[in-house]
Amino acid sequence: MFAQRLKLARTRSGLSLRSLSSAMGHAVSAQAIGKYERGEMRPSSTVSIALAEALDVPVSYLLSPTQVTLQSVEFRRPTSTRVKERASVDAQVLDHVDRYLQVEEILGISTARYEHPAGAPYQISDVEDAEDAACRLRDSWNLGGGPIPDMTELVEEHGIKVFILTLPGSVDGLSCRVRRADGDDVPAVVSAAGTSLERERFTIAHEVGHMVLDVPSTVDAERACQRFAGAFLAPGPELIRELGRHRHNFGFAELIEIKHMFGISAAALVMRMRDLRIITDATVTAIFTGIGSTWKIEEPVPLDRADDHSRFRRLCLRALAEQEISQSKAAELLRLKVSEIEDIMAGANI
Repeated sequence: MFAQRLKLARTRSGLSLRSLSSAMGHAVSAQAIGKYERGEMRPSSTVSIALAEALDVPVSYLLSPTQVTLQSVEFRRPTSTRVKERASVDAQVLDHVDRYLQVEEILGISTARYEHPAGAPYQISDVEDAEDAACRLRDSWNLGGGPIPDMTELVEEHGIKVFILTLPGSVDGLSCRVRRADGDDVPAVVSAAGTSLERERFTIAHEVGHMVLDVPSTVDAERACQRFAGAFLAPGPELIRELGRHRHNFGFAELIEIKHMFGISAAALVMRMRDLRIITDATVTAIFTGIGSTWKIEEPVPLDRADDHSRFRRLCLRALAEQEISQSKAAELLRLKVSEIEDIMAGANI
């Protein structure tokens, strides 16, 4: 619906009704834009084009019939997130889910249906119980004990959409559920853009923890989900097999190899070893004051993002290659210029 999409695009841009009117050169008043958003008036084609240009979206986006509504957005730090910031994130999530569902519909691909893992939600009575919950989810998803090559692919295979978005500085990630007008709800997790791949993987696992854990008010939910994420990415038995039951010292090269093996940050790896009592608090302190003194600021030898492309992007390029969509539609879905799409298809910008 035009009204919903207009409000969504304006909210995502952070513009008020008055500032949007100003960005359009006052072609229409703020009051008129408000009526468009409430469905009380329909703009002319000229005004629609002006709105799209001011909001930096294609006109076809505003005219698309696809309709989704957002439900149950859970920020990891709600008290520090302003209403305006939250509205902007809500709009980003809706926009990304909408475009994702569009390309799946174009290709005739059913959205992977989310089903609660066996035994979920996992009830815990203390933070350490999250360790067992991570093992149970791995069992439910038939992962075994080894490292997870691609966290995004794994989570999406089980019906949870993953998005990397620009989030307010106070928000690392969030989980939400998008309700469609016709079809199953779509659960999603979001990680903040601009972080290392290691941190992104951890955030995704953390948000999955929020979805599958039943945490009582007596337990710190954030600590429980942190423990869950560490255990899910680097299972205790496997990590102990690689490192040994008890350690006193580590060299830089060994820690880097282990962090790359499990796709976890160096700092998170050290905390994981402490949780498993492989090392003591004194050893943690020694590492962070020695070779790891800068790890919380800058990730050492980060994972390579060279081949880190999303399923959504691949589906859009598949639809284009199969001539199910035009280059302009691909550009609209991927939020790229047509010239950039041409370069990608020519192999100049893989």
